[in-house]
Amino acid sequence: MSEAIAYYPGCSGLGTSKEYDTSTRAVCAALGLSLVDIPDWSCCGSTPAHTKDHTLSAALSARNLQLVSDLGLKTAATPCPSCLTNLRTANHRIEAAPFKAKVDKLLDEPYGGTVNAISVLQALVENIGLDTIKAAVRTPLKGLKVACYYGCIMNRPPELMAFDDCENPMAMDNILAAMGAEVVPFPLKVECCGASYGIPRPDVTAKLSGKLLEAAVGVGADMVAVACPLCQMNLDLRQGQVNRAMGTHYRIPVPYFTQLMGVALNIADAEIGFGKLNVDPRPVLSKALSGAD
Repeated sequence: MSEAIAYYPGCSGLGTSKEYDTSTRAVCAALGLSLVDIPDWSCCGSTPAHTKDHTLSAALSARNLQLVSDLGLKTAATPCPSCLTNLRTANHRIEAAPFKAKVDKLLDEPYGGTVNAISVLQALVENIGLDTIKAAVRTPLKGLKVACYYGCIMNRPPELMAFDDCENPMAMDNILAAMGAEVVPFPLKVECCGASYGIPRPDVTAKLSGKLLEAAVGVGADMVAVACPLCQMNLDLRQGQVNRAMGTHYRIPVPYFTQLMGVALNIADAEIGFGKLNVDPRPVLSKALSGAD
């Protein structure tokens, strides 16, 4: 049994990416990683806050990190790369005493700066380990060809995120390979999908996401595994927009990597949450795992 860590789901984890949250919790429980909910957690500011006010953005994250400290825990894990970036950026910026003083003025309780923020992906690799993950597999993902897509901020900038290779990350690849999947080489695994440009510039998102889907098809992937709610939305929910803009006919499942882990660990369908995805992965999964041509 590994040490308990705090769990920060992020706002999307309770809404648009609920399936990421439920599958994450179920996978961690099955593997013996104890996730402790943070009482009264609040939004980290997501993308907009830091564009408006760096002090406010840091204070929003610092508040949550101090709540973790109040629990007596030293580590907080989040499934969302955007949340992770904000939490780690806050920790970095408050190392400067003048900036920390401005942040503390916005908080009910000054932040001690003692909590390390990591991704759930990192927690699975470092707190659980590949050997334990592999030993827990009940239904190997044999026959499934997966392209692992990390997005552009999970591991970058490297001096801030400090996990895996910033140009060729392998954590997700290694986990899904340990669960029996054939992880195909994916050269665009850290390229941008368009991020929040899906609203103001859908043409940009369609072009960038279309490039990723084209590459996944080109390397023979059955599906694209992701670790970011925004990336998942652009590649899955907006797949129809991509097809209309690019004249393509993609119908590629884009599940969260924790959902695929859930299949391998025999976690209940209700917790995996495939039904919330736009392109249902279950037909492809069933065909692949049955060995059908």
